[in-house]
Amino acid sequence: MSLIRRNITSSEVPIRVVSVSSKARSVEVGAGSATTVLSVVAYSTAKRATDTSCKAAGPSSCLAAGPVTVPLGKAANYAILAKSGITTVPSSVITGNIGLSPAASSFITGFALTRSADGTYATSSQITGHAYAASYTSPTPSTLTTATSDVLTAYNNAAGRVNPNFTNLKSGAIGGLTLAPGLYKWTSGVSISNSITIAGTATDTWIFQVAGTLTIANGKSVILSGGASPANIVWVVAGAATFGTTSVFKGIVLGATGITLNTGSTINGRLLAQTAVALQSATVTQP
Repeated sequence: MSLIRRNITSSEVPIRVVSVSSKARSVEVGAGSATTVLSVVAYSTAKRATDTSCKAAGPSSCLAAGPVTVPLGKAANYAILAKSGITTVPSSVITGNIGLSPAASSFITGFALTRSADGTYATSSQITGHAYAASYTSPTPSTLTTATSDVLTAYNNAAGRVNPNFTNLKSGAIGGLTLAPGLYKWTSGVSISNSITIAGTATDTWIFQVAGTLTIANGKSVILSGGASPANIVWVVAGAATFGTTSVFKGIVLGATGITLNTGSTINGRLLAQTAVALQSATVTQP
């Protein structure tokens, strides 16, 4: 993999090898400066069977950079999935389904839901898709039970990955960085005070393990480059995840607690919470 570069103007910028192993090599350019860039070679041995170029070229071309993809199971059918509540301060814009279980539909608020004739789902002018709740007509309750169970499975899968390429990078203050494919682990919270870039190809993968809270500041963005896909970016967060006003975020958020999108914030990804999701005139688009 070529070294990723951003705003490097001096030939004297320090270069530091962060780690080297049989599976990965991580390099930091501009160490300790505002122009820090990260490059990591971390190859998964899993064959990407859906990659047509991989099929044509054979197994040797099937090594995608980054960790093996996190399976979402039935949770992949939802843009938002929560257990205790989904609320919105209108108007939010959601592209994809929302689901709530085991809480009843009365804990989906602000959407002005209209129940379907068969009672299995509801619609809203704020949702391009359907709303589902555990109190709706069968088979919705059992379908949601499976999906919420799959969220927990996905969370444990992602949180349980070992041998990270980066540990406690910048002590969690990652604003301004460019992040290559790989497994990142923090034993504390992560804050994005300035926009960050996630750089890689459409088949590359990222897992960000956050033991504390995740926050992105007002007006800041997670930017994708090189074809990186939000479907391949997983943020597994033990604490609350909070997205500042007019912030732009990318990736799948697996939250052990609550997720809050403040006014005008946008995410291209999924919000999969083990408690509640709160939206304030926010936009959620599933990848």
